[in-house]
Amino acid sequence: MLDYIIVGFGLSGLSFVERLEKEGKTYIVFEDGSQKSSRVAGGLYNPVILKRFTAAWQAVEQLEKAVPFYQSIEAKLNKKLIFPLPIYRRFNSVEEQNTWFEACDKPVLERFLSANLLTNSNTGLDIPYHFGEVKGTGRIDIQQMLSLYLQYIDTKESLKKEVFEYDQLQIEKEYVVYKGFQARHIVFCEGFGVKNNPFFNYLPLVGNKGEYLIIKSEKLKLNEAVKSSVFIIPLRNDLYKVGATYNNKDKTPEITTEAKEELQKKLNTVLRAPYEVVDQVSGIRPTVRDRRPLLGTHPVHKNVHILNGLGSRGILIGPTVGEHLFNFIEQGTPLEPSISIERFKELR
Repeated sequence: MLDYIIVGFGLSGLSFVERLEKEGKTYIVFEDGSQKSSRVAGGLYNPVILKRFTAAWQAVEQLEKAVPFYQSIEAKLNKKLIFPLPIYRRFNSVEEQNTWFEACDKPVLERFLSANLLTNSNTGLDIPYHFGEVKGTGRIDIQQMLSLYLQYIDTKESLKKEVFEYDQLQIEKEYVVYKGFQARHIVFCEGFGVKNNPFFNYLPLVGNKGEYLIIKSEKLKLNEAVKSSVFIIPLRNDLYKVGATYNNKDKTPEITTEAKEELQKKLNTVLRAPYEVVDQVSGIRPTVRDRRPLLGTHPVHKNVHILNGLGSRGILIGPTVGEHLFNFIEQGTPLEPSISIERFKELR
């Protein structure tokens, strides 16, 4: 008898499995690689919404939990995965600069926003005004982290790389059975794949397709992430990730010419250095209409649970909600109404 069956392994699955590891629980993970949003994401941990200069939802609490969480994973996997990286916000007008100064004075933001404006010295960038710097930010190599963690799980013989077949799940009062595995609980962490899940497909997870370009520019020499109408995120070997698009209509996994043209058009307004597009990636973010995660237990089956809806800020949100769901299942700690699936009970 296992403690848990976990279905799906993006940032939500990782967050919950790492909590199981810390608590000494036994588990098996089913992962088919169909959901790409975590693996293609930009990887920035950033507590500020840079379009409006406001703090993200519960940003301070989430950041304080997230950084030590990923540091512990980095140590476990013995691989450099966290890269401190300041974010420079490109201003488009004097009015934007003044709005930035106003935001710097707000108690929740003063620790993150620098009041000292920066002058651009990079000839590869077109910066007509100044930069504002966001402090305490960085990049996590999500793709590497998830890949290495899956290898770690595999060495423990706790990984099944296969599609989960819902009709094969047998639910008893005190446990579940799936293809010979018995567990006290099952947790679905499938991202947008939950649309095919008969237990939770009533939930309003709408999905938002994001596409990124990977460009190479030998002359850019950028050591910070730059936010203008797009993010330019330095990777390594003169490579940069540029994105992302936000499309809530297209739910196909394929990359599109339209997204490439949109990203290049925006990139060309800020980039002076020559570049070439070397790759393009896409994924469908698990977004919810009220922009809050989906946590909780099935209304009928008390050993069937969900952890989903992390949206575009899964790096920050994941460690916190993974702990919340674990405490809810194991200790009966109530979930906040804003993240509990009970807020959508009328949709069942």
